[in-house]
Amino acid sequence: MSGNELNEQTSTEAGRKASLIWNIADNALRGLYKPVEYGKVILPMAVIKRFHDCLLPTHDEVIEASERYARIKAEDVRDGFLTRASGYPFYNTSKFTWKTLRADPDNVRANFVDYLNGFSENVRDILFKDGMNFEAEIERLADNNVLFQVIDDFGKESGDFSPERVSAVDMGYVFEQLVARFSETDDAGEHFTSRDIVYLMTDLIIAADPRIFEGDHIDRSVYDGSMGTSQMLSCMSERLHALDADATVATYGQELNPFTFAIAKASALIRGEDANNMRRGNTYDNDQFAGFHFDYVIQNPPFGISYKAQQKAIQAEHAEGAAGRFPCELPAVGDGQTLFALNGLAKLKDEGIMAIVQDASPLYKGNPGKGEDDYRRYVIENDWLDAIVQMPTDSFVNTGIATYVWLFDKDKPERHGGKVLLVDASNAFMKRRKGINNKKNDITDACRDLIVKAYGEYRTQTLTGKAEDGSAITVESKLFDGEDFGFRRVTVYTPERDEDGNVVRDRKGRPVRKTESNGKRETVVSDTEDIPLREDVDEYMAREVEPYNPGAFIDPKKTVVGYTIPFTRAFYKYRELEPADEIAKRILGHERALEESLGKLFGGVRS
Repeated sequence: MSGNELNEQTSTEAGRKASLIWNIADNALRGLYKPVEYGKVILPMAVIKRFHDCLLPTHDEVIEASERYARIKAEDVRDGFLTRASGYPFYNTSKFTWKTLRADPDNVRANFVDYLNGFSENVRDILFKDGMNFEAEIERLADNNVLFQVIDDFGKESGDFSPERVSAVDMGYVFEQLVARFSETDDAGEHFTSRDIVYLMTDLIIAADPRIFEGDHIDRSVYDGSMGTSQMLSCMSERLHALDADATVATYGQELNPFTFAIAKASALIRGEDANNMRRGNTYDNDQFAGFHFDYVIQNPPFGISYKAQQKAIQAEHAEGAAGRFPCELPAVGDGQTLFALNGLAKLKDEGIMAIVQDASPLYKGNPGKGEDDYRRYVIENDWLDAIVQMPTDSFVNTGIATYVWLFDKDKPERHGGKVLLVDASNAFMKRRKGINNKKNDITDACRDLIVKAYGEYRTQTLTGKAEDGSAITVESKLFDGEDFGFRRVTVYTPERDEDGNVVRDRKGRPVRKTESNGKRETVVSDTEDIPLREDVDEYMAREVEPYNPGAFIDPKKTVVGYTIPFTRAFYKYRELEPADEIAKRILGHERALEESLGKLFGGVRS
């Protein structure tokens, strides 16, 4: 099955499963819970059922092992035997299964509690401590006689979450769709990044890594500082294992939302990974991975999220300079997405690679030396920015705006040194047969291959191809020196002149700045010019300023270096306007046609 078919199927299947689960909630919980509260029950139940279906094939072996090793007092030793029996880093020693729970409705509360208590401690922590706090909901469900109905509904064939029916990645998308449905805010979609986008990001990271196949097997660590339900980590792991079945992939993630964090921990357990690598906290001011460094960073942080509540802590870390995660000037308080990028860069090893999704504002926002502008200076002057890929609009579930994948490499190959590749992939997509909210376009296998090829060849060119449905796709790339994006913002002053038109100078022979008065106060007459770093300031002034403002001069102390990445301008195509006489002919033609139509309508042609 092709990747785009898999993506379409995943989205469809995830949507179908999510709809079935939503129907369970609507049927069983209506009246007892508000719709925005359904997630308190349904998300933990979906996680529990997923654990159950994973463990079911080895249930008898675990029960046997539990009885055999019951006298072992060392819990870690006993856990070792039980996890070996289950085949997962978790287990359940209860005699109950979903089938036996459904068979005894009269004792469902006691039996279900016994079943939950049979889970290993790492699962119980997820259900009762790590954000889900499911214990109170069990009592509420049982007291209102709906616990059995919920369990019974999840036990039907449509609720089969076994790994054979639903892969780890697919189950992750079910969870993400549920989180989105059960959220009462418009930010729900921030938890959802579709598989096609993640695969593009993973493939760009892999293409940028010349050392990936060094050694006997792939061995990589991956971090996401805004992991949601950890789908980007799951996809990255899946992609690396597709390249090498024996790959060692250690994933690490941090998440603030308690429910999505708990789901991420559950997903890590089911993938057979260390769930303790999934940690909860605000990445801005509660870094759970201080001192850690990773091979890869992959993330899609929320856009337009304020960090005002964490501003004091962030400013304190900024004051640490290079010792902290935020050494350059801080962005506007209302949009902290670049803080996630800076955090990711600080987490990379010396040869690490990061792919991060950002909106358009980090390309141009901020005055020279301030905020996002200083972020651009920081990544370009350190030669970490490797490429920026503009993705098609309508690629995300929660937004239709233009989005960009920024690719960073802490150890660029020699031919990439000092360069930045801009890739316009806005026309590399295939229309979906059925959209999901704002997502109308898919980045299919053919689209992704063309984009990765453009990055891999790392030069100015235009690539064309066909999507799987036969539609034309185009990817343009343009290679720049990092210095091309830099400029000096100089303050230009107009000199004061005497009655004879001569420049007035002070005692040291310096020109005096001209002032103007509005009757209340005097202001210095000045302007600013942005002079490309590649240009000589004096030559620029002589050519662009002196002819229009003779004697104009600058104050070097006020000159500030800035960087902007004019992505749209880089790919702008001039279209020659139609000659005026041709336009006039067309207008006259339309007028004559209109007169003839009116003549036929009213019985004569007007003169």
